[in-house]
Amino acid sequence: MEAQGKDELKELRDRLTVTQKLVWDQVDAATREAIQAYGERYKVFLDQAKTEREAVAVIEGLAKARGFVDLQSKTPGDKGYYNHKGKTIVLAIKGRRPLSEGVRIVAAHIDSPRLDLKQYPLYEDTDLAFFKTHYYGGIKKYQWLARPLALHGVVLKADGVRVEFKVGEDPGDPVFTVLDLLPHLARKAQMDKKVTEAFEGEKLNILVGSLPLGDPETKERFKLYLLKYLEDHYGIREEDLISAELEAVPAGPARDIGWDRSLVAGYGQDDRSCSYAALEAVLDTTEPEYTCLAMFYDKEETGSDGNTSAKCCLLEEVVELLLERQGESPQTRRRVLMNSRAISADVTGALDPDYPEVHEKRNAARLGYGVAFHKYGGSGGKYYTSDANAEYVAWIRRIFQEFGVVWQAGQLGKVDEGGGGTIAKYLAIHGMEIIDCGTPLLSMHSPFEVASKADLYMTFKAYQAFFNARG
Repeated sequence: MEAQGKDELKELRDRLTVTQKLVWDQVDAATREAIQAYGERYKVFLDQAKTEREAVAVIEGLAKARGFVDLQSKTPGDKGYYNHKGKTIVLAIKGRRPLSEGVRIVAAHIDSPRLDLKQYPLYEDTDLAFFKTHYYGGIKKYQWLARPLALHGVVLKADGVRVEFKVGEDPGDPVFTVLDLLPHLARKAQMDKKVTEAFEGEKLNILVGSLPLGDPETKERFKLYLLKYLEDHYGIREEDLISAELEAVPAGPARDIGWDRSLVAGYGQDDRSCSYAALEAVLDTTEPEYTCLAMFYDKEETGSDGNTSAKCCLLEEVVELLLERQGESPQTRRRVLMNSRAISADVTGALDPDYPEVHEKRNAARLGYGVAFHKYGGSGGKYYTSDANAEYVAWIRRIFQEFGVVWQAGQLGKVDEGGGGTIAKYLAIHGMEIIDCGTPLLSMHSPFEVASKADLYMTFKAYQAFFNARG
């Protein structure tokens, strides 16, 4: 091969090699303003939707305000929603093409790691009152110690009366906490042990009070004080806690990180960064070529088991309803799903500069470089994953390019280091095309996850492009 000049080599390198692009280098001043404005709306969503039930309520409220009708009603309309048990919701917009040609699906999840109360949670020990918990999803237990917690959820009494809880978010509210051991006494109990052994799930007990009721002869008087308080303020008794879903989550609002305010930190960004992007994208979609579904699932963090998870029959039910509303046979449901294209809207771990050894840098997503898609996830040997085919990856690349989406490709960690699963494989069983695509995060699965506002905005743009693609 003949020697090449410097200019020719640069042209050759620019044309043939791939280089990740920092979002901030690719956008103009107007887009920078749009990124910041999007970040403000997103933080409001994070604060309003700390549980799956709260997320469904917010999503349904915004959808109704934009003219979406209940798909389970007889009300006509090209935009509809399906609220499934108050913990999962689907938004749908009718497309110009018949359903038999397939639908466009962006499927996210709205549950996040947390501490759930046990069925008999309240007890006293050493003149203190506590709630027993069972952690939900993959957490590092020590991250939940010695921090303010809020209590969100619902209690259903035997007579059907519903009691809502949201305590610890307003400035005047009390908060709760899990105690940690002082360092002076922690050497043998914690510091000489492996992290997996030093912090026990049965010790993630939430401190809720210390006042007694009655005199020293009164049995369990610290517990009794709390039970009397719950009866006086909420009308509930201890037995009512058996039919309750009460979740302890980090107290306080989402915040900007850094003087430049380019980052958002807060609880639940896995996966509310993607679910909010899907919400804004579908609400902004009008007259799409294909019918669009934005799906917001529960139970992803515990393996997608249960009747509000991606393993349940909700997708088939919604497609059958849409077929009926459009005068087509519900029996064509399978054809619709096999002809569909989907995005599993879930986050990925961004390259952490303090722990580069767990990443394979050439294939790691980076903060600030746009939405990230994964051809596959899972763990060593590509187990427990869906693997998108080359044709579909090429199509995704094309529509992102057409709509000006800044994107990157990657995978979660080194091959033998670990990995993670998403709901992609549960949608893939219907025969549709699907790929994982979402926001990179730092401190993922912690009580204070970090995302770039640029990546958050590009996640929204990616889903918007997907819903509006014509090909």
